[in-house]
Amino acid sequence: MEQRFTFDGVAALYGGTRPVYPEPLFDDIVAFAGLDDTDRVLEIGCGTGQATQGFARRGFSVLALDPGSDLIGIARENLAEFPNIRFTTSTFEAWPGETATFKLALAAQSFHWVAPEIRFAKAAAQLTPDGTLAVFGNVPLPPTSPLGPEFARIYSRYAPSLSGPPAEAWYLSGGPFAALFEESEHFGQVTHRCYPWSRMHGTTSYTDLLRTLSGHRLLADEQREALLGAIAEVIAAHGGEFELRYETHLYLAKRR
Repeated sequence: MEQRFTFDGVAALYGGTRPVYPEPLFDDIVAFAGLDDTDRVLEIGCGTGQATQGFARRGFSVLALDPGSDLIGIARENLAEFPNIRFTTSTFEAWPGETATFKLALAAQSFHWVAPEIRFAKAAAQLTPDGTLAVFGNVPLPPTSPLGPEFARIYSRYAPSLSGPPAEAWYLSGGPFAALFEESEHFGQVTHRCYPWSRMHGTTSYTDLLRTLSGHRLLADEQREALLGAIAEVIAAHGGEFELRYETHLYLAKRR
């Protein structure tokens, strides 16, 4: 089963625990793309609408794609007050496209799931000649001591396959995506911006968040519950909550 299809099975948790994005990020995208209220926006992989809402609140017309019907069902409920938001249940690969229609195409925490051979070419094809592609993702940073070392020990014991950098590290400035975007023949010079922020987590909110991550979803049930139980015990032993720091990395470029 392809990993991106695992999220629909935890749609309610996904909608309640996945982090949203810093407000300045949306303002920077709008300014870079030169959007006005007549422009259309395409979102590739909307999930439950964490990024969609940033453009909905600013009055833009968005076509949001996602392969998860339960995810889209929650997104529809969350954004029901915005008549300019439309949803289509489809992968980006299977979607037939609307060539040269959108001033902005965006992918929030989703572009790494798109087939490499089409991700840049198909995104460019949907854009108007002056259109922009915006790709961004939240990257969690390792918790400070003592939780960071304790978490590392737990993963080494219960899920060594997840002991390395998180999947979200793909979006770091030194990660794979930055180079792929720069090398793309479909877009011009890439602009990168980083937004540091943090959120507080307790035992339940953090383990619920982990339940929505694709690597954790693919663990055997017994293995996953042992892992999350050990993590919950460590958080409880160190005060019951902690600050999880993030960097949101944004990449922007105009269509060639």
